[in-house]
Amino acid sequence: MQADRAQPLIAIVDDDPNVRETLSALMQESGFDAVSCAGIAAFHALGDPPPVDLALIDLRLRGESGLTLAIHIRERYQLPIVMLTGIGDEIDKIIGLETGADDYMIKPFNPRELVARIRAVLRRYGHGTARPSAAPGQEIGFGDLRLDVQSRRLLDKDGEEIPLTNAEYRLLEYFARNPNRVIPRPELLEELGSDMQRYVDRTIDVLILRLRRKIEAVPSKPVHLQTRRAQGYLFQLSPG
Repeated sequence: MQADRAQPLIAIVDDDPNVRETLSALMQESGFDAVSCAGIAAFHALGDPPPVDLALIDLRLRGESGLTLAIHIRERYQLPIVMLTGIGDEIDKIIGLETGADDYMIKPFNPRELVARIRAVLRRYGHGTARPSAAPGQEIGFGDLRLDVQSRRLLDKDGEEIPLTNAEYRLLEYFARNPNRVIPRPELLEELGSDMQRYVDRTIDVLILRLRRKIEAVPSKPVHLQTRRAQGYLFQLSPG
């Protein structure tokens, strides 16, 4: 974060002027500063490196690809990225955006959720001023880990955050709130709330694999997040 600014500066890259105006107002109402960019060239014109704390990028810019900009940023700067995508975009590509982006949201989206996700991404990059206060009693414990549902964080036994993408967090919270019952894939798909019908098997499998790497002592022998063949998945808070 720039030393002479009290609030994080968010670059909004979108080719729709109405969207840029709406998002700029939302950022300012939420305690951020904002700068609008109509496309990739406008973002590059901000400087090298760009003097911003996070880039909020529309995936489908007119005549350009927001993904191209995300990859460019990731290759050159330690700058967090949140992508905005349309509901018809390829979900398998979106899920894989963690190679170029930190999180994504599908339009239309809840403004409060977008702000919460931006704060979560900024927090992972050390921007403490963007961190919301956490209320006590909003945690779900399993093993040596704790899921703080107020601040949307997974914490280890020392209180250190284990980074999760938004999709990983949403699935983990759903599992943690529904322990000891088999949850079928269609139910998980519905919980994600995305148009993933064509990709359900691959998408859910990839997310489960990623979660196990982060929450299981031995991912190949899970004790919390277990598979029930031909049925779905079972989450145990306290394995027997």
